[in-house]
Amino acid sequence: MKHTSAHVLLSIAVSLALTGYAQAEDKKEDVKPPAPVQAPARDFSKVEIKTTKLADDFYILEGQGGTISVLTGPEGVFLVDTQFAPLTEKLVAAIKKISDKPIRFLVNTHVHGDHTGGNENFAKLGATIFSRDQLRNRLIHPNPAADGTPGKPAPAQALPVVTYDGPVTVHLNGEDIRLIPVRNAHTDGDTLVYFVKHDILATGDYHRSVGYPVVDLNSGGTLNGIIDGLGATIGRAGPNTRIIPGHGPVTDRNNIVAQRDLILAVRDKVAVLVAQNKSLEEVIAAKPTADFDASVQQSAETSERFIKWLYAELKKAQ
Repeated sequence: MKHTSAHVLLSIAVSLALTGYAQAEDKKEDVKPPAPVQAPARDFSKVEIKTTKLADDFYILEGQGGTISVLTGPEGVFLVDTQFAPLTEKLVAAIKKISDKPIRFLVNTHVHGDHTGGNENFAKLGATIFSRDQLRNRLIHPNPAADGTPGKPAPAQALPVVTYDGPVTVHLNGEDIRLIPVRNAHTDGDTLVYFVKHDILATGDYHRSVGYPVVDLNSGGTLNGIIDGLGATIGRAGPNTRIIPGHGPVTDRNNIVAQRDLILAVRDKVAVLVAQNKSLEEVIAAKPTADFDASVQQSAETSERFIKWLYAELKKAQ
């Protein structure tokens, strides 16, 4: 048991570190996981921060990258994720419009730069960063770029200073904030953030309400893990629970159920084609997402990526 302040109670349980994704092989072809998630070049000067109020003391910020959750109150501000580093000034300005208190704590839901890029900047402002053990390790030892260029380790101040691999509860502003590990889902370092009294769940990218689901196989994500993670989220959500996805509009339990069922349905279609020894190109051409394309926002941009990681995992399992 460890106290970081009079208002914060940490309970940390350590489990074995999770193994990374192993490259899939079969007798006829070398099946590689899709390329790592990369952030395309952007003009951050044109990004505007949109603030949405969910309660008198709870907001979300949308700019470029993952949605940020903001709990405010007399004891300080608690953030979920940080978007890209060039947006910190704009994000801080948006936060100052809803709270005059310091930013005390933030948690990273997973390792990708559109959720952790601003860590160093917020740490310099005095925020204490929380994350899974695996996430911190990946910031220190990043994957190489798609072209094989070695990854650049995160600066020391960008690293989480409180890490965990079991449930942690932070008590702040009268709220109980539960940090719940989600195993090998979008990555191997995912966290579900549960604001108990507000009945709000922030998922990070293992749930997105725009586009098809995505798993980063290069960062320890798995098909079974994302299915289990969505199932665990469904189990925690009630009829009135608001769910903040990593990307896209705030949603609810029904949307999580629909996404899990979609993954299972497309998985089964791809599995049949893999069993017939179809190549990746043949599987993509068969359009296994066709039944869902009309109902999924940004389906055209994300369906092929979805099919590729399903194929890689199912091929590995043969």
